[in-house]
Amino acid sequence: MDALHRSGCPINLTLEILGDRWSLIIIRDIMFGNRRHFRELLQNSEEGIASNILADRLKRLVERGLLTREDDPSHKQKAIYSLTEMAIDLVPLFAHMGAWGRKHLPVSEELSIRAELLENGGPKLWGDFMDELRAQHLGKVLPPGTPSVLDRLTEAYLEVVNRRKSG
Repeated sequence: MDALHRSGCPINLTLEILGDRWSLIIIRDIMFGNRRHFRELLQNSEEGIASNILADRLKRLVERGLLTREDDPSHKQKAIYSLTEMAIDLVPLFAHMGAWGRKHLPVSEELSIRAELLENGGPKLWGDFMDELRAQHLGKVLPPGTPSVLDRLTEAYLEVVNRRKSG
């Protein structure tokens, strides 16, 4: 094996890119929270990521080909981060991780509802979500009237949050 990697095992190689504490969380927040700017990722992090860690991981994820970074035409000092096909291919992994977490860990209802919907929707829903992400991040054109999986996931989350506030 070359000096850059511990081994050629696909699990090892994946963990070398995604196995730190924050990389999958950042991709999750871009994917499921549609947070595309540094400030959105920083201020809306459930887990409280530090700004220096966020900057480092964003740079690393761009270098590794999971994200692209482009200047935001609306503001000279802002950048827009987009998922690449490599990151979009992680949707099934997120679905399986969410299902595993729901089964084995003390999850909160509001933060697990999207995982429940993905688990119940299975590969068909994952594929629809991946196509939607390709449209948002890669410019793929979806047929007119295509329902938004992200809107469905977000509505379910907000419904649980609002129910818990009023209950």
